Amino acid sequence: MKNKSAKKKNFFSKFLGKIVRKFGFEIIDQSTLEIPSNEKFANENLSKSGTKSVTVPLGSTKITNKINSLTIIIRSYSFGDTDKNQVMLDQNKKRIFDLPKIEYTLRTIKSVIKSCEQAKKFYKDLQIKILITDDKSNQENLTRINEILKITNLETKIINLNENEFVNEISPTDVNGEKISKNMISNMRNILKSIQIAETDNSDLFYFLEDDYIHTRDAITEMLFTYEKISSQLNKEIFLCPADYPYLYSTIENTKLFFGNMRHWRTVNETLVTFLTSKKMIIKYLDKFKLMGSKRHHPMELILHKIYEKEYCFSPIPSLAMHATNINTIYGLPPNFDWKKIWEENTP
Repeated sequence: MKNKSAKKKNFFSKFLGKIVRKFGFEIIDQSTLEIPSNEKFANENLSKSGTKSVTVPLGSTKITNKINSLTIIIRSYSFGDTDKNQVMLDQNKKRIFDLPKIEYTLRTIKSVIKSCEQAKKFYKDLQIKILITDDKSNQENLTRINEILKITNLETKIINLNENEFVNEISPTDVNGEKISKNMISNMRNILKSIQIAETDNSDLFYFLEDDYIHTRDAITEMLFTYEKISSQLNKEIFLCPADYPYLYSTIENTKLFFGNMRHWRTVNETLVTFLTSKKMIIKYLDKFKLMGSKRHHPMELILHKIYEKEYCFSPIPSLAMHATNINTIYGLPPNFDWKKIWEENTP
């Protein structure tokens, strides 16, 4: 009798659920938190890509800015070094875990691939490309990168930069007239290459990424759902940063708090040169993006910060990625984040 009663109740719940769904509502069983109509629970991802974003108990947001394609551009700088003494760009600080730079690059790429494959479960028709713009890696490191790329069916490609590319566009001195280092010139060359790719590529979204950001498995999924939701709510294109940087808490500033898909997101006025935005934003601020790669400002990201004075940029709480820098830097490891777990999960 119990089985028959349970089946009857389940049939009735699903039938009633189909009716109320037509009016934009869902039935939730308060005793189990189950949503009978789609066989999910209230704490799961209930959103439907390109259609609606669902947050319990706030309801649904209609998606008006559907995402069909994403290009991820990872700027690689391993320089062929294999010793443990390689330090961070233009700094004398060593990175957390004190390993050769290529180890951070490989983990970044692997984590992004895993995160994209997870996102494809929700965005089945989404076109994803992962491009590695590499500057000066030796053949051994390039081979290791290729081995990581072979594990996925996603579209991937390594683009090797020529040392003479953009040589006439990059100023050898900074805004103060001081000579800049070869490492910084390499960094700026790679930024310009990324912008050049975005200028000619027709993807909806572009994710510009440094090669020392190790992502959680749900990072790309959350960023895609959040972009669709918040840009639809605001009726405008936005910027997203994957990291909850410590330095964002060093000053008291006003912020606006939004709920993305499964995380809170807050407005920020500063990021590093790792961010996601739309093709429309790239075209709108193309000259400024190019300036960021042609003239060394202090800080490097000053041009971005000026853009954020006019546009919304959001950062997640908690973080979706760890910036693998020195453990003491305020631009690195996010608070309340299991750094060691994410690092080990992405061992190449």
